[in-house]
Amino acid sequence: MRDMPEFPWDVILPHKRRAAEHPGGIVNLALGEPVDPTPRPVRDALAVASDAPGYPPTEGTDALREAAAGWLRRRLGVSVDPTAVLPAVGTKELIAWLPTMLGVTPGDTVAFPELAFPTFDVSARLAGATSRPVAWPPDLPATERPAVVWLNSPSNPEGRVHSPDELRALVAWAREHGTVLVNDECYIEYGWDGRPCSLLDPRVCGGSHEGLLTVHSLSKRSNLAGYRAGICSGDPALIRRLLGIRKHAGHVVPAPVQGAMRAAFADDAHVEEQRARYARRRQTLRAALLAAGFTIEHSAAGLFLWATRGESCWATVKELSEHGILVAPGVFYGQAGERHVRIAITASDERITAAAARLR
Repeated sequence: MRDMPEFPWDVILPHKRRAAEHPGGIVNLALGEPVDPTPRPVRDALAVASDAPGYPPTEGTDALREAAAGWLRRRLGVSVDPTAVLPAVGTKELIAWLPTMLGVTPGDTVAFPELAFPTFDVSARLAGATSRPVAWPPDLPATERPAVVWLNSPSNPEGRVHSPDELRALVAWAREHGTVLVNDECYIEYGWDGRPCSLLDPRVCGGSHEGLLTVHSLSKRSNLAGYRAGICSGDPALIRRLLGIRKHAGHVVPAPVQGAMRAAFADDAHVEEQRARYARRRQTLRAALLAAGFTIEHSAAGLFLWATRGESCWATVKELSEHGILVAPGVFYGQAGERHVRIAITASDERITAAAARLR
């Protein structure tokens, strides 16, 4: 295992303290943490499943796997056997350990986008592998064959979305190189300029999930960040390998949370309600940022606005903190983000309105 980088959120604590000194209080747009209520059907399902004296199945209950497979089919047009769905104790832990569980070792390479969720890099370090940020995986030298390539479409931090043609080209490249291709699809329910496409969509993979995995979180989709709940799906052989290791390691989603997950995957109404909230907040914040001289790039999906004023991200973070607004410096996600900041739309209506007023 290689040394871990400094935890990024610790680095901005001085700016957080400065923002908290504002007379109107801090508007925290840095983390992207859900603040709206967990849907009532989910909470009811958690309560019903709370009498759980026995050990829950690592692979998930049949009801949960069937509900998740139904959601994939209904919302994303993806057909998987329920046995090719694996619940996770939050997708961050799954992402962090997935290369290790797939057998990646020192000497192997794990590649990921040059602007990316930091845990992709951590996943390589935990496996002792080489971390390889890349602009586009096919741009790698012909002799370099990564063991795992991470995608993130819709992406964090940029909100960039890969088209079906782009994803299809990546699938062909990965299969040619014997690389496992994994897409973190955490934000796939929140497309603003069109509907994002899954890596497992038959238009992308030709109906075969061989060598492909997707990761889906319920944290943002269903306001379940506190439950630590997500799934992995795709290649049945890879799912069986992950399941076998997770059984040995005790990576098991608690039974009440499995009941809540089943209810969340079975219900679409709460997602549409949450989409409407985020759409309003996004519109308010986007208009205020543009009026304040920011340029917003990409941001076609997801829960963030990727913004710049052509200056160092730290200069932007500092100035906004003086107005009581905390944002994330783009450099947290790679050196390519040095002149951008990531701004979350997940704060409450009142806090988003306060941020817009301060920007004006």
